[in-house]
Amino acid sequence: MPKSKKSIPQETARRLSLYLRSLKRLRAGGVNLASSEDVTKFLNVSPTQLRKDLSYFGEFGKRGVGYDVSSLVKNIEKILGTDTVWGIAIAGVGKLGSALLGYPGFFEFNLKISTAFDSDPAKVGKIIAGIKIEDISRLKQVIREKNIKIAVLSVPGEAAQETAEKLAQCGVRAILNFAPVNLVLPKDIFVSNVDMATELESLVYKLKRKDY
Repeated sequence: MPKSKKSIPQETARRLSLYLRSLKRLRAGGVNLASSEDVTKFLNVSPTQLRKDLSYFGEFGKRGVGYDVSSLVKNIEKILGTDTVWGIAIAGVGKLGSALLGYPGFFEFNLKISTAFDSDPAKVGKIIAGIKIEDISRLKQVIREKNIKIAVLSVPGEAAQETAEKLAQCGVRAILNFAPVNLVLPKDIFVSNVDMATELESLVYKLKRKDY
């Protein structure tokens, strides 16, 4: 029996996404059966960790045979919830937001950008990558009409908290935050922060420690 959701580490969910990407690459290469070593070869994750992560959700694969790649892809997609298409809203269509609108990788994981918002009159109404840019004032109406639960926040830092609050009030329950601020939201709103500056600073620190 799978363990309860509360007992499953968050890092396990993150690694499941890595396993899924690896499995899809194997499948695209014509591989039908794969070992733990095959799946984790380029992931910096041990085969033992893969087996442990999968054990939270049931029995997969056969000892001495390996995993049926297509079957495991379907199972992981079901576990992650990406076996159905999820609509995404992008709030803030600057350089980053525009780039995300044209990013094709979302489709691979059944994530579809359904709408985008901005407060700049020069951008509102424009079509980027097939998506019409809506005025931020229509946030509530559009989010509810399209029943969107996931949003990408790529607005300037000074507008991030207010925009995030509006998204939450409209029914968004998960936010990928690219703004360089810490969002303060209700506990039932899931926030994942992507702080590129901090990550780069960390890399610089590591390089300095090596005296390159």
